[in-house]
Amino acid sequence: MRSRRRGTVLTYVLLTVMFLVVLFPVYYGLVGSFMGERDTNSFPPALWPEHGIFPENYGNALDIIPLGSQYLTSVGQTLGIMVGQLVTSILAAYAFVFLPLRWRGFWFAVFLSTMMIPFESIIIPNYLLISSLGLKDTIAGLTLPFLATGFGTFLLRQSFLSFPMELRDAARVDGAGHFRFLFSILVPLSRPSLAALGIWSALSAWNMYFWPLLATEDPRHQTIQIGISQLQSSDGDTPGMVLAGVMLALFPTLLLVIFGQRFIVRGLTTGAVK
Repeated sequence: MRSRRRGTVLTYVLLTVMFLVVLFPVYYGLVGSFMGERDTNSFPPALWPEHGIFPENYGNALDIIPLGSQYLTSVGQTLGIMVGQLVTSILAAYAFVFLPLRWRGFWFAVFLSTMMIPFESIIIPNYLLISSLGLKDTIAGLTLPFLATGFGTFLLRQSFLSFPMELRDAARVDGAGHFRFLFSILVPLSRPSLAALGIWSALSAWNMYFWPLLATEDPRHQTIQIGISQLQSSDGDTPGMVLAGVMLALFPTLLLVIFGQRFIVRGLTTGAVK
């Protein structure tokens, strides 16, 4: 009994230490965004604003570059990619599970093989296409190459496979077509997987850097990730101001991870155990 209790205490101590290690960068980013240069440049590094709090770091970051419009661009890009990947993944996964396709396994393997193609190898054709369509510096240009994903189709296919085929047969007997069965029965029952895919897509889209840097030129139409890098190269940059911009970019992702963690776990494990 004592050995089991000691093991439990040791486990909680270890988890607490790991939690503090993971949390420390977020803590220092938040605290450092209110520090002045005396604190951020001190040695050893200050863990608290010892020489005053500087909330104007956020105002200075907003003044140097158009972080407000860049924030809206990031939100529009993220929502567009998330909705596009959800729609295309739902339709593709449904086709691979419930439609009588010939050589279904072969085509699904071909579809998954697209995940092995690095984006860097197709970025030039995508750039030429976006430029020829006149979509540079637009939300459409930022989202168009990412509206479909092999991972999302794989995830939802595994979720759909966990549903008995008798459910589809019963819906067909009641006169439900493919779209009615999909959006009235299958999608509501797959909400954990859809939430996991949506959160994953949103996090990936929000943290993009290379493609927005290539597809945009006007600072007002660039994303907040590019804006943060511009803060570091500006004439009036200070470490506290850069950390303020980082916290502005980090805040939405923290909310997604904190409130969507249970959906991520449930969604990724759906279909793993029958």
